[in-house]
Amino acid sequence: AARRGAGGRVSGGTDLAATPPGDAPRFRHGMVVGKFYPPHAGHHALIEAAAARCATVTVVVAPSRRESIPLAERVAWLREAHAGSGRVRVVGRYDDHPVDYADPAVWDAHCAVFREAVGPEPVDAVFSSEEYGAELARRFDAVAVCVDPDRRAVPVSGTAVRADPVTHWRWLSPPVRAWFVRRVVVVGAESSGTTTMAAALAAHYDTAWVPEYGRELTARKLALLRRREPSATVFDVTWDRDDFVEVVRGQQAAEDAAARVSGPLLFCDTDARATAVWEERYLGSTSSVVRAAARRPALYLLTDHEGVPFDDDGLRDGEHLRAWMTGRFRTELVGCGVPTVTLSGSHAERLATAVAACDALLAAGWSLADPLLPATHGT
Repeated sequence: AARRGAGGRVSGGTDLAATPPGDAPRFRHGMVVGKFYPPHAGHHALIEAAAARCATVTVVVAPSRRESIPLAERVAWLREAHAGSGRVRVVGRYDDHPVDYADPAVWDAHCAVFREAVGPEPVDAVFSSEEYGAELARRFDAVAVCVDPDRRAVPVSGTAVRADPVTHWRWLSPPVRAWFVRRVVVVGAESSGTTTMAAALAAHYDTAWVPEYGRELTARKLALLRRREPSATVFDVTWDRDDFVEVVRGQQAAEDAAARVSGPLLFCDTDARATAVWEERYLGSTSSVVRAAARRPALYLLTDHEGVPFDDDGLRDGEHLRAWMTGRFRTELVGCGVPTVTLSGSHAERLATAVAACDALLAAGWSLADPLLPATHGT
């Protein structure tokens, strides 16, 4: 239970799990401190527990600079997750001081960072799931509120997520998933199976895939043209530089939206590099805007046109261009710094090749730098 110290400030400690919510003490200003590397459901539960008992809560995100996820990203993710609370303020400060729970001077250095981040308003309670929460609260002359220290309510930790994001995917919020997701782009000539492959891979991995925005725009442009000229075909559709910029922006917006709800792999039917090839096809060259928009996915899958019957659905240029287009894609992908796997043979053979490449991508894991670790002291 909470008690009043000699100076009139709240001190002592309380265990949230042992205190009925209706009888729990209330606080003016709570504080939560952590690396949030990355933020996960356990962090969100901790912050929500603090918000339920405080008029305001300041969340201090305090990683070291050696860590792989930028501070600004973590702050933005937490702000998004708790925007609806109205009580939660998220601030970020880099804290590169060593971690040594036995050294008072190190504690002083860390607390100076936290105090500067929190500002002048006194802290009444420190909410934490870690053992250091009690000492941190003592140094702020506040109540230590321990929340789910055994990780029973939310069995996850930042260490576990970093070691194996796939297994712990369900504990990650949409923006964090989007940061971790591995994007696999399928490119290829017309009627070479890019859409079929993207959809098949999404089904295999029970995840999302992103259709080709350029095809959607082509259909819209043709439909609009046919309102004036009912006999118009796809060869009557005209293109300009702004159209290809729209394709890139539309494709990437759809991709980013899908990444937030995707599994660990996201399959994309084309991207900006492929759009650059199509811009060259129609306008004779590629604009710097489209070139500059190119991203670095985790993997390219290039569908060979050989052995795939041409299906003229009314939106295609023609079978005679497929060999040229396959060659241009192959040239475009060489030297881009992204692994590329060519898919050939039957659909079953192509799918097996693609799955093997994607399985290897997942098996490689995520390379995240270790945080600063606590000092160990001999006995």
